[in-house]
Amino acid sequence: MARRLTDFNPVSRITIGAVGPPGQRVFLLQASQGSSSITLKLEKEQARILASSTLELLEELEEKYPRQYSKVDEPLSSDLMIQEPMEPEFVVGQIGLGYDQELDTVVLVVQEIQLEDEEPTTARFWASRPQMKALSNHTMEVIEQGRPICPLCDRPIDPDGHFCPKTNGHETVQWN
Repeated sequence: MARRLTDFNPVSRITIGAVGPPGQRVFLLQASQGSSSITLKLEKEQARILASSTLELLEELEEKYPRQYSKVDEPLSSDLMIQEPMEPEFVVGQIGLGYDQELDTVVLVVQEIQLEDEEPTTARFWASRPQMKALSNHTMEVIEQGRPICPLCDRPIDPDGHFCPKTNGHETVQWN
């Protein structure tokens, strides 16, 4: 089957959000260009790594290619909310980041999990530095809204408690 490619150059909107209750949330990456939009499913850890890696890249870019941006360049908070349609077109397997110096845009490349005998779908999103900074900060906020992490074993604590392997069965950690 032929490889499918989606290009949003530039995006008018890009965000990551989650739907569902903590512990059962589904993480979605959404992007729009004009009236076209795409929704993709990704894992919480993929979202966390993308957000932190993007912030690191933006720091490096600010050192190498300093630019002044105004408040007008930042996306509206409404642009960071997940919107319909929420049905993902594919599940993200690989994620890459790049920078187009000529356009001063960050390029996010995502590829679906590869299935047997099929070329994976790839989507590329060109976004401004302020858009990517807002995406990263918003993603970290969304992640923090989930279940708290056990300070002993670094695993999520469920609302009804958590059996922590580090306590050798002597204590159940509760969600405060």
